[in-house]
Formats: sequence, structure tokens, C-alpha cells
Amino acid sequence: MQLDDTVPKILVVDDEPNNLQVLNQILSKQYRLLFAKSGQRAIEFARQQQPQLILLDVMMPEMDGFQTCQILKQDEKTSKIPIIFVTALSEVEDEFRGFELGAVDYITKPISPVIVRARVRTHLSLVSMNELQETRMQIIQRLGRAAEYKDNETGLHVIRMSHYSMLLAKAVGMTEYEQNLLLNASPMHDIGKIGTPDRILLKPGKLDPDEWDIMQTHAQIGADIIGQHDSPLLTMARIIALTHHEKWDGSGYPNHLAGKDIDLVGRIVAVADVFDALTTVRPYKHAWSVDEALKHMISCSGSHFDPNLIDLFTQIMPDILAIKHKWAEQ
Repeated sequence: MQLDDTVPKILVVDDEPNNLQVLNQILSKQYRLLFAKSGQRAIEFARQQQPQLILLDVMMPEMDGFQTCQILKQDEKTSKIPIIFVTALSEVEDEFRGFELGAVDYITKPISPVIVRARVRTHLSLVSMNELQETRMQIIQRLGRAAEYKDNETGLHVIRMSHYSMLLAKAVGMTEYEQNLLLNASPMHDIGKIGTPDRILLKPGKLDPDEWDIMQTHAQIGADIIGQHDSPLLTMARIIALTHHEKWDGSGYPNHLAGKDIDLVGRIVAVADVFDALTTVRPYKHAWSVDEALKHMISCSGSHFDPNLIDLFTQIMPDILAIKHKWAEQ
């Protein structure tokens, strides 16, 4: 039976034809199978064909399964492909070594068809979930950059400020999970600029009062675009879009929140966003030096910015400057 291209592709690696035949009988009705009889051939197939999963024997001549796994995990093209060892080696030390090298599972021979199918189904399900998550993250990042392209040609602003935000989140004591959420949510902080007319966004001078009123609506527009969701990531993105222009003394917008009534992630992004805006060229200003920007932000500590966050931001400046250099405008 010919399976279509949407069916997951599995690379089966074993130097014994009988073993390949057994796995073929177990899996061929549900999956597209590729076969390799050596570690070297498996590496070539993995690079060329990009299977969703690899079933790998350990005891093979010339290059054993452990060596093959190590090479696959060191190669950027194949490092994310999950590997299940299928082997006669049943000692705990062998299994431990397999997991240490990056395998996701370990099946001992003689194999049970039921177990093989279950393990393969489980790990392919995880692959699908990871791919879905990665796609969602890319969409969110692209949406963030779409807004920035209206007033920042390269879109590098969202990359820098999101990494600044993550560094500041780490300094303030947020968990690693929260730091990663912030890294991926903060690029959408100015998504509402999509609704701001270019004549205002790109004006090479000071905005008049009516224009400023229109500019300020982008925070609420951004929150409305993102909407309300159960997703922690999108929930955080909405909070950031809505609150990153609020000020510590209550003089910000759109809701004139003050102090800790402003969500912590909004306060963090406010610091990161302003620092990057000050130190890069915009249609209405030249780029300030880092010293000039820091001096100004310190002077606004307690009025615009959370004083604790400004103190922490100055302490992590070497890491901030490393990000600034890595993602510098060309």
C-alpha cells in the first residue's frame, strides 16, 4: 500500500536483514519506512530525508549505534530527530548510556510488536506537539516583526528587546518557564502599531496633541488583536501589549496604572523597550549612546520606571550589551 507524504517517516537502522524485516512487518502499514544497514548510511539518510523518528540498533560493525547517535545529535540538521534504541543489549548501563547520548527511548530485543507500535506512536505524538508549538512561536514572532517593520526596517528591535526582557526577568527572580514565556510573548508588545496610520508612525518630528492621542491607541489595539485566551503565552502577550506604556507614577497610557498595579511583565518590557528605542535610530531621533540612555533612564526611575528594575538593569548591563552587539543594526 502506497502511503501519502503526510504519513510520518521512520528511519530503521540495523545490520541484520531479518531484524529490518520484522520491523517492516510491524510498522509498514502505518508509516513510511526507510532502511539503513550501517551507521554511516543512517547518518546520510537522516540528513537527506529528515525522518520524524529513528529506530536504531546498537551492535553494528564499524560504527555502532551509540557512535551513530552521538554524531546525529551533534549535527544541527539531525539533532532534533528523536532516536529510539532497539537492541539486544539489556544491561542498565547500556540503557543509561543510550539516554545520556540523547535517545528518547530504549526497546530491548526480542521485540514485542505491541510495545514497538505504542512507543513509536507516543514519540511521534510528541514530535507533532513540538512542531505545533514551534510553528505557533514562529507565527507570534512574525506578527511581532510585522508591526516593527512599519517603523524599523530590519525588525531587529523585537529580537533585542525580547532578550533584554528575558535577562531582566531572570535578574528579578522569575522562573525559567516564565522567562521563556516573556522571551516569546514580548515581541508582540507593539502589534497594535498595525492599526496606527503611517503618517503618524513615521512622522519625522514631534506629534501634535491629536496625533499623540491616536498613537496612544496602539496599546489597546494590540490587546484587542491578541484577544483573551487560555494560553499562558498569549495571555502574557496581551498583558504586555496593554501595559508596557504605563508609567510607575501613573502618567502612562492607556489606563494610567501606577506602581505595582502595572503587571510585572509590563514594567519589565517598558525598561527593555525604551532602552532599545533610545539607543537606536528612529524616524524622529538619532541613536543615543548607552551612557546617555542609562543616565536618562536612571533619572526616570520612580517616575517612568520601577526603581528596582532600573537598579537590576544597570547591574546586568554587560549581558545587555552582549545582546545589543549580537543583534546590532547593520
